[in-house]
Amino acid sequence: MTAGEVQTRYRVSGMDCASCAAKIEAVASRLDGVVEASLSVAAATLVVRHVSGADLSTLPGRLKPMGYGLALANAPPAHTPAPVSAPEACCGHDHGSELGSHGHGSHSHADHDHAGHDYSEHPDRTAPAARDDHAHGAELREGGLWSNGKLGLTLASGAAFAAAFLAGLILPQVQTPLFIAAMLVGLVPIARRALAAAAVGMPFTIETLMTIAAVGAVIIGAAEEAAAVVFLFLVGELLEGFAAGRARDGIKALAALVPTTALVAWGGDFVEVPAAQLAVGDTILVRPGDRIAADGAILAGEGGIDESMVTGESAPVTKGVGANVFAGTVNGDAALTVRVTATAEDNTIARVVKLVEEAQESRAPTERLIDRFSRVYTPAVVVIGALVATIPPLLMGVDWGEWVYKGLAILLIGCPCALVISTPAAIASGLSAGARRGLLLKGGAVLETAGKVTMVCLDKTGTLTEGRPKVTDVIGLALPDQHVLRLAAALEGGSSHPLAKAILDRAAAEGLTIPAARDGRALGGKGVTGLVEGRDVFLGSVAAGAARVALDPRIEVRLTGLNDEGKTVSLLIVDDTLAGAIAMRDEPRADAAAGLAALKTRGLRTMMLTGDNPRTAAAIGRALGIEVRAGLLPEDKQRIVSELKQMGEVVAKVGDGINDAPALAAADIGIAMGGGTDVALETADAAVLHGRVRDIAAMIDLSRRTMRNIRQNIGLSLGLKAVFLVTTVAGITGLWPAILADTGATVLVTANALRLLGDRSR
Repeated sequence: MTAGEVQTRYRVSGMDCASCAAKIEAVASRLDGVVEASLSVAAATLVVRHVSGADLSTLPGRLKPMGYGLALANAPPAHTPAPVSAPEACCGHDHGSELGSHGHGSHSHADHDHAGHDYSEHPDRTAPAARDDHAHGAELREGGLWSNGKLGLTLASGAAFAAAFLAGLILPQVQTPLFIAAMLVGLVPIARRALAAAAVGMPFTIETLMTIAAVGAVIIGAAEEAAAVVFLFLVGELLEGFAAGRARDGIKALAALVPTTALVAWGGDFVEVPAAQLAVGDTILVRPGDRIAADGAILAGEGGIDESMVTGESAPVTKGVGANVFAGTVNGDAALTVRVTATAEDNTIARVVKLVEEAQESRAPTERLIDRFSRVYTPAVVVIGALVATIPPLLMGVDWGEWVYKGLAILLIGCPCALVISTPAAIASGLSAGARRGLLLKGGAVLETAGKVTMVCLDKTGTLTEGRPKVTDVIGLALPDQHVLRLAAALEGGSSHPLAKAILDRAAAEGLTIPAARDGRALGGKGVTGLVEGRDVFLGSVAAGAARVALDPRIEVRLTGLNDEGKTVSLLIVDDTLAGAIAMRDEPRADAAAGLAALKTRGLRTMMLTGDNPRTAAAIGRALGIEVRAGLLPEDKQRIVSELKQMGEVVAKVGDGINDAPALAAADIGIAMGGGTDVALETADAAVLHGRVRDIAAMIDLSRRTMRNIRQNIGLSLGLKAVFLVTTVAGITGLWPAILADTGATVLVTANALRLLGDRSR
C-alpha cells in the first residue's frame, strides 16, 4: 500500500457461487476513494484498499439488494459473561485436526516470580465468567444447508412447482398459468438480484442468464420447464453454497482446537473465565486431560503433553518448568500451572488461522487467468446463444421456437460457476490441508510455485541440523569417561553457552552427580578453570590445552580425526595431566537424511548453503549425501541462489528466516523452518512449522496434487459444457439437462477440490 492508504476487511455472507466475487468486488471498487477490492470465496472475506477517510458506510446497503451481507471482520462478538464463584466446570476434551505449532518466545520460571495474576490488576476487563457450553454449537455455519436464508425460497419454489404439477393433472387447462406462477416464486428474487447487478454496471451475471432463459422459455410455451429450471437453479445455489462452506470449514476447524474457557488465578483461587479474555502474564491451571487454553510457559508441574493434533506425532512430549506449551494441545496426567505468553488473538493457532485466511485472499496466477477469461467468456456465451436462436430461423427458415429453445439452453450451459470456482476451491483446500499438517504457504501463487521447484538450497544450522551442539564422544585418558564428564560439567555449571549446555545435558542424561566448583573463571577464547574436589581443573580448546600439557602424537591423530568429522573438541586437564577429551557437534535432524532422499526421489537437486567452516560443513554433507557450499556470508548465499535461477533452476531456499533473509527473498520460494519460524510467519513465502526436513517434500507434493486437482477441475467444467453444447445444438438435450450440467459441474468441481482436505499422507 502507498502512503495514505488503509485496508478494511469484511466477512461476506450469502455467497453461493464463485461469480459472486466479481459482483461484490465491482460494487466495492466503484465507491469513492477505493483503490482496490479483493474477495476470497474460500475465506468469505472482502479486503478493500482505500484512501484514509473514504466513506465505506454505503457498501453494505448497496450489496444487500444483490443478496449479500457484509460485516467488519474485526467486529467483537456480542457476549456478556456472567460471574461464577468456583471453578467446577471442566474444559473439554475435544479432538481436532492436525496443525503446525511453534513458540512465541522462551520464558523460564526465573522470569516470573509471581504465583498468580490477580484480575483486580485489570480494571478494564470483565470479571470471570461462567462457561457457555452452547456458544459454539448454536452458532450457525455459513454455507450450511440450514444457515442459508435461501433455503426458504428454495422450499417455496419447490412446493409451488409440485402444486402446479399436481393441479395440472386434475385441471390441465390451468397447468400453464400455475407453472408460470410457480416460476415467478423463485424467479422474482433472482431477477431482482440481476437488476441490482445491472444497475452497478454488471449486466452479464448468472442471474441475468437465468432470468432471460426462464422468461424466454415461457414465451415459447415451455412454462413447465421454466418453473423446473428455476427450482433446480435454487437447489444448485444451496448445494454450491454448502460445498463452498465445506472448504471454509477446513480452516475453521483449526480454531475449534482451543477451548472456550480457562481456569485463571484470581483472589487466591482458580476460577473459570472465557479464554478470549486471557492476558499475557495471567496464570492458568491446566488439569489432567484438559486442553490447554493459551500459549504459555510452565511455572509448576511436569508431565506429558499430547501434541498429536498439532504436530501429528503420536508420542506425548514430556515438558516441565520453563517449557513452552501451545494452545489446543492436551495435558496428560499431571496438573500444570502455566503463565500465559500470548493472547487469544496471537496464540499459535490464531496466527496460523490468520495466515491461512490471508493466503486464501491472495490469488494464484491460474486463478487470475480464469477470472480474466470468465469476464470475456460470459458475454461471449450470451452472443452465441443469441446467434443460435436467430441465425438458423433467419437464414434457413427453420422453426423459431426450436432454435430459441436451444439458444436459451446454451445460456444455461454457459454459466461460468464451475469454471470460476475450479481454481480457488482447490487452492483453498490445498492451503487448509497444508496448515493442518504444519505447512504454511502464503497464498495461491506460492502453492503453485512450490510444485515447479527443481532445486532446493538448505541452510545447515537449525535447518538440516538441530541448531544446538550435542556431546558425541567422551574420551577418558587419565580418568574414566564418567569422571571426565562430571568434572567438565562441574566447571560448566550455571553457564548458558551452547557447548556448556551440551555437556550439562549429557551429564544429566547419564544421571551423574555434579560436584561444586570453586574459584571458577573464564579464560577469554581459551576455556574455563576452577577448583573441583580440591583439584585444579581446566576445560578448553585443543590449542589452549596443548599450551598447558604436551600431547602424545597418537592423541593428536585421534583429535584430528574428530575435527575432520566436524566436531568441536575440548580437552580436560586435571592437575597438569591430560585427563580426557569431549567432542561435540550440531547433529543432523533425525529425519534429515530421509528428507533429502525424498527430495531426490522427486527429481530435485539439493545443496547446502552455510556460513559454517568448510570442514564441519563437509562432514555433515558427507553424512547426509548433499552437495556443500560453505564459509558463506548472507550476500554469498543470495548470489548463489541468483546464479542458479539464471541457469534455469526454480529455486526453493530453506532457512531460519533471519540470517538467510537475502537468499530467501532472492529464491523463487523462501521456506523458513526450525528456530526462525516466528519470523518466517512475517517474512518468508512459506513455513515448515514442525522443523521436519521431510515436510519440504510434503509441501512440494501438496503443490503438485493441488495443481493436478486444478487441471482436473478445469477439464471437468469445460468438458461438460462442451458435451452439452453439442447435444443441445443437436436437439438431444434441453433446459433441464443444461441447468443440471451447470449445477452438477460446480458441485463435482468443489467435491473434487475437497479431496485435498482428506489427504493424510505425510
